This record gives sequence, C-alpha cells and structure tokens, in this order.
Amino acid sequence: MTGTSGDPGTTGTPGPTGTSGASGAPDPTGGPDGAGAPLHLAVALDGAGWHPAAWREEGARPGELLDAVYWADLVTEAERGLLDFVTFEDALGLQSAAFHRPDDRTDQVRGSIDAVLLAAHLAPITTHIGLVPTTNVTHTEPFHLAIGIATLDHASRGRAGWRPQIASRAADSAHFGRRATPQLTADDVTDSELISQPLRALFAEGAEVVEAARQLWDSWEDGAEIRDTATGRFLDRDKVHHIDFQGTNFSVKGPSITPRTPQGQPLVVSLAHATTPYEFAALSSDVVAVTPHDRAGTASILAQVAGAVVRTGRDLTDRPLRTFADLIVFLDDEPGAAALRKARLDEVAGAELASDAEIFTGTPAELADLLLDWRSTGLDGFRLRPGTLPHDLTAITRGLVPELQRRGVFRTEYASTTLRGHLGLARPASRYAKVG
Repeated sequence: MTGTSGDPGTTGTPGPTGTSGASGAPDPTGGPDGAGAPLHLAVALDGAGWHPAAWREEGARPGELLDAVYWADLVTEAERGLLDFVTFEDALGLQSAAFHRPDDRTDQVRGSIDAVLLAAHLAPITTHIGLVPTTNVTHTEPFHLAIGIATLDHASRGRAGWRPQIASRAADSAHFGRRATPQLTADDVTDSELISQPLRALFAEGAEVVEAARQLWDSWEDGAEIRDTATGRFLDRDKVHHIDFQGTNFSVKGPSITPRTPQGQPLVVSLAHATTPYEFAALSSDVVAVTPHDRAGTASILAQVAGAVVRTGRDLTDRPLRTFADLIVFLDDEPGAAALRKARLDEVAGAELASDAEIFTGTPAELADLLLDWRSTGLDGFRLRPGTLPHDLTAITRGLVPELQRRGVFRTEYASTTLRGHLGLARPASRYAKVG
C-alpha cells in the first residue's frame, strides 16, 4: 500500500530463507536461483496511458475513458496476453501532475471511475486474469474495504487483489470532514532514510487497515454455510467469528457480512519506493512493486526489501513475498520508433515525461532483454505501465509476450484460475479455524 507512486524490493543475494530475492520460496517450476522460473507480468492501467499527453495520440479513445466497454477491451486484451493481473488506479481527488497536491491543469486527463466497481464489472467478462483495484485506506472504513474486495473475489471466482493507498494530499480530507491529514511533500518519499513522521504514521495506520481486512476475510471459516434445506440450517454459527480488532485510530468488531472467499484472502499488492513503504510491504503485502532504474538499483532495492522482511519478522516460508519492478514502456517493432513517439508526446505535453519508475523506449525484443537481465537479480516479475493506450498494451500482449514465449520464460496458457494460483501462492486457512 502506498499513497505515493512507487516502492522498492531486495537483492539477488540469498534472502532470510536462503532463496534468492524476497520471494521466500522458489518457484516450483524454476531452478534454485529463479533463472528457469517463468516470468510474471502485470499491467498497470490508467486513463489513456501513463504519458500525460497520451489522450491526444492517434488511436487513443479519450471520449471513452468513462465507458465500461473501453476498459473491457483493455482487460480482455491483457487476458489474451496471458498476463497475471491488471491494476486500476484510483484516488479521492482529481488527477494531478504532482502526487501530493492538486493542480488546475486542463490539458491532461481529469476524471475517473471507481476502481473497485470497475473491477467488479469486468469480473464476469474475464475468466483468468487477476483484477487489482486501488483504494484509499486513510479515509475509507476498513469494514467497507474488506467486504468490497471480498465481494470482488466472489464475483471473479478467485481473481481479486487489492492495492491499498494512503492519502498523500491533505485536500482529500475535506471530502469527508472527519479528520485532517498532513500535507506531504516530494521530499517525504524521496529520502529513504529520513522519511517523515507524518508519512510513517499514515503507513502504520494503513498496515492496521490491511490487518483488520485480513481478519474480516478470516472471520468466516470454510464450511460456515451449511445450506441444508432438510434441517433448515443455513449457517454454522460456531464458524463465524467476531474479530474485535483494535487499531490506533479505529476499531472493528466484525464479523464480515461476506462469507469466506475463493482465495481465502485476496492478494494485497503494494507499491514502494523507500524504507517505510518497504516495511509496509513486509508487514502487509503479498506482492510488492518497486521502482528501480537499472540492474544495480534493482539489486540494491531488493536488498532493502529483504532487510525490511527481517526487521518485521516475516516468515517467508509461511508467507512468501513476490517482488515486481515497475516500468513505463513505449514499444514499437521498428528500432527507434518508440523513442521518437515518446519525444513527440513530450513536445505536445510541453515537458519531458518524468516518473518514479524507469521509462523504457524500444522494441519488444529489447524490452525482453532488459526484463531477463533485471530478473536475474531476484525479481519475480514486472508491472508494466503502458505509455499510451491501447497501443503499448497491444505491443506488450502481441509483441513482448510472444518474444518471451519464444525464449521459454513465459506461460503459453493459464495453468490456474485464481490470482494466487498464477503467482504460486497457497490459499491460507482461516486463523479462527480449529486445528484438527
């Protein structure tokens, strides 16, 4: 979870459990150092693409950004490419050029639809791909968040994920009138050692929100619904539990109103750039997306994530942590064409694209080279942010994916129907279930 636009990971040196990176357990289909393991790929979908001028590009569909058909086209294309999951951005305020404060610009996309509701709409028209909406955890009630994501897991039959996000803009609190939150600055997320106390407090609260949600997901044991018409017994009340969670700023009695889901616990995905978000990921996440800018930086970030895992006491054997790296990508088959396309977009926008994540321009084969090089440091996969939509998404699914398949490092069919299954993560038992 994070309210910033990125977060980091571990190193290619052995982690706390003796495996490479921060994943905890080696991929069952790969070699001991992950070199033979299949690569995992996700896509981050946002508006018309991650370039602020993408909506003005030929082939863009700016008039359809609030149309469910547009999003259905994107997600079904991602599923055709056999990707592990897609993420959907969301926020409590209009988009802005800076993550931490609103702006008055009118030359960039503004306005969006609710990410959880969008994912729920897409669930019945997809069959395999994971659906991971973003939600704010600073101003949204944990109970509502938990049942919303649990409902998505039921609707998708086990393909739900959740990206919790803290409030990075003080102005968001005015929508609710309950509390004030600190105004963060760019320095709050760029200094990994001197990260601000307000940011630490927001992340600590976020970790409590995720823990409360996880307890609510566990509050119904498997088999709590009997549905026996002969005896008239629908529910085994002994298998439904109050959680009595007490956090720093809230409490939740429980139980959930939503029975235990196909995955038991939907996947929690976080984005992290610095020490505090790494520790959040180690405490709360199943997948962490980090933002290195080269191979050496990837190894350094993975080492930091491994350190966070040790400090928080997480047992990676019991709870593996998958590590993904984020990249903004512009892809074209002709060498040099993607760089020219990005330069044209920069000119339209009036400024060169800047991002927390590395920006790649090149061919699908060149991107495949980079992914496999960085993957050797211990990464499990990548979350790619298409610079423009739908162009760079189809370049991923119809250019990059076949290239990776030719190299024998990416699936040629889905082997699982759940998001946990795609990532090789076991379905957890309810913490309230009686052992034996």
